[in-house]
Amino acid sequence: MMRLDLYTVGSYSPGASLLKRLLWYFFGAVLVRSYLIPFSGLKVGVLRLFGATVGQGVRIKPGVRVKFPWRLTVGDHVWIGEDAWLDNLAPITIGDHVCISQGVYLCTGNHDWTVPEFSLRTEAIAIEADSWLAAGSWVAPGVTIGRGAILALGGVALKSLEPMMIYQGNPAIAVKKRQIKDLVKPDDPLMN
Repeated sequence: MMRLDLYTVGSYSPGASLLKRLLWYFFGAVLVRSYLIPFSGLKVGVLRLFGATVGQGVRIKPGVRVKFPWRLTVGDHVWIGEDAWLDNLAPITIGDHVCISQGVYLCTGNHDWTVPEFSLRTEAIAIEADSWLAAGSWVAPGVTIGRGAILALGGVALKSLEPMMIYQGNPAIAVKKRQIKDLVKPDDPLMN
């Protein structure tokens, strides 16, 4: 039996003052999520202003939600697609050259369903370099997406994914090793 009237967040803290959280909620989050602002540079600047660490060449599409930017680290040349939700009650770290497609949900919070007070539990998410989270995929608290791993369309990662593997399904299972072709150089005759 659950007793939600006894719910408490325990020692959890959002990690910022009430004023900072209100400014983020009413101004920063609105600008980052906006469909009227197509410029990634402005959105990156707003995230940095509120404490996120964001690398170079980052692209942020409309509709992206970030719970707490002060708990977000994004590497270089990362793409974050439309309506992605970075629900980062705990830190989310995204490596270089990661593609987070549209509708991806990164969930760092959960509840302890074994106790009546349904206590809050949080765990960080790490997405290592060269990974791809395909459209509509979900990542659970405490999961690490290994370097170069792919979580296929609608996949649900409840456990960490091994590097250079392709996963699909709910729960996600490895289906094959990821193979990378040689990089085509811009002066390659095949490119012309």
